[in-house]
Amino acid sequence: MPYAPPSRCADPQCSLLATKRGRCDEHQPIAWAGRDDKQARYGVSSGTWRKLKRRVAQRDNGCCYSCGAAQPEDLNEPGHVLDHITPIAEGGSTTSMDNLGLLCTDCDTIKSRAEAQRGTQRARARRARGQRTT
Repeated sequence: MPYAPPSRCADPQCSLLATKRGRCDEHQPIAWAGRDDKQARYGVSSGTWRKLKRRVAQRDNGCCYSCGAAQPEDLNEPGHVLDHITPIAEGGSTTSMDNLGLLCTDCDTIKSRAEAQRGTQRARARRARGQRTT
């Protein structure tokens, strides 16, 4: 099957060829641009979020609640992230200490992918029933 010929960048002032998603490399959209911050999503300021993370780290001795890995001592390595054990979209509390825990980056990636998959399944089920997805 023949390929479509290359197209021009979607930016009206650009004459370069599109490399992906209809835009040249220079005009690619910025990842996560326009995404709400924690304050807008959860109603929790970044200062409150840091305090919660310190309290959870102290309670859990800085260990991942999934695999038990300790916080990395190397400052160049990413540290553990504060995570909602039961996602807010699935009925979890935003700031309850019972619903917060630390996750290492590997466990966070695995858990996030599983949550995204469940979210997609919920959205598909709503569409199949004819409900709005928001």
